[in-house]
Amino acid sequence: MRWPRGVNRALPRGRLLRQDGAMETQSPKPAPVIIGGGIVGLCIAWHLARRGLKPLVLEAGKEGAAYTGNAGAISHGSVAPLAMPGVLAQVPKMLMDPAGALHIPARYWLRAMPWLLRFVASARREKVESAAVALSALLFSAPDRHREILAAEGASDLIHEEGQMYLYRNEEQLAKDNASLTLRQRHGLKVQKLVGPALRELEPEISEDYQIGLYLPDHGSCVNPARLAAVVANGVRRMGGEIRSVEVQAILTEGKRVTGVRCAGEDIAADQIVLAAGAWSARLLAPLGLKVPLETQRGYHVMLPDAGVRVGRVLSPADRKVFISPMEEGLRVAGSVEIAGLDAPPTEARAMLLLGDLKKVFPKARTEGGKIWMGHRPCLPDSVPVMGPVRDWRGLYCAFGHGHLGLTGSAPTGALMGALLAGEKPNFDFAPFAAERFA
Repeated sequence: MRWPRGVNRALPRGRLLRQDGAMETQSPKPAPVIIGGGIVGLCIAWHLARRGLKPLVLEAGKEGAAYTGNAGAISHGSVAPLAMPGVLAQVPKMLMDPAGALHIPARYWLRAMPWLLRFVASARREKVESAAVALSALLFSAPDRHREILAAEGASDLIHEEGQMYLYRNEEQLAKDNASLTLRQRHGLKVQKLVGPALRELEPEISEDYQIGLYLPDHGSCVNPARLAAVVANGVRRMGGEIRSVEVQAILTEGKRVTGVRCAGEDIAADQIVLAAGAWSARLLAPLGLKVPLETQRGYHVMLPDAGVRVGRVLSPADRKVFISPMEEGLRVAGSVEIAGLDAPPTEARAMLLLGDLKKVFPKARTEGGKIWMGHRPCLPDSVPVMGPVRDWRGLYCAFGHGHLGLTGSAPTGALMGALLAGEKPNFDFAPFAAERFA
């Protein structure tokens, strides 16, 4: 039988048909490697696996653990960067007040100073506007992208769509957030202002000290971030991907392209590598000549199994910048920012501050039996993550630095990076997220 000219017959995978008709073996293309099994890395892997690319996720710790302690908020309207105009006036309190919502211990002042100077520089008005545009482009689809993954995995119950609410004691306190709120509203944030009785119709048990609520009706929350990470990981495996517990020591290169990763005891070949190692990412980039000002903002939570108060949605008292989140396992109080590096032990006193924050909002809350957690938020001075291809290293991609928006940004980042690695050229401008912007 002759094959018509221009028609390719089906060949066994890994085989090529030579011009003389003989068969020859082709080395299989190595799997895309994702360094980091937090929720960002897992969402990227999920989208790659859905396309049949069988990704390999390498995670030094427990998969998803880096993000399982977050407040669970899915906040696609949070496009205002942390560094806003006027932040310079707050620096002395960051340095001196150990009970401040953001604190830098004295032992870490010199290490933190270069990052802090970039942070203050990022508060210039034009920088803030650029950051908000970039974050809006990334986050606007977050609710849909989360629903997409969870619907496919039969776990849509993980997302509650009861909105979120910011709490204020008075109009004077609300006025301090005007710049941030105005910026977010320009980028589509929906806000309903509730005063007095209207506030207590939604949250009847909050303290009378809080008289104003800003209700965000189209925001949602995840009621169990640990289960979310497990669901996404199981989906990756179900579709042919692999998650391996191993620490990556270095990214291997040849010429100006990546060739694999070095782990303890083995080298793994790869011609596509995604660096999604959160707060540890900069350490792996530095040997390649890329210095990214990545800092860890250590966040804490206290998980209360039986707080004895009814909370209908994620609440955030504006005077403390914490989140009070109802979850499957109880009530979580999360927040506090401590810039103290990757290696210092947790500061228990920072976690205990959260119980006082809860009591201010719910004076009758029970605080017995709480469990404390501390995790590392990978934060960049301008609040914009590093994401997309690395210009000078063919085959290397980044997806880290989502800061306080790791959970929110994980699903849209996964969708964009999955399409990019699959060669689909997503309609998205990666330039504002480039690692090279800090050069």
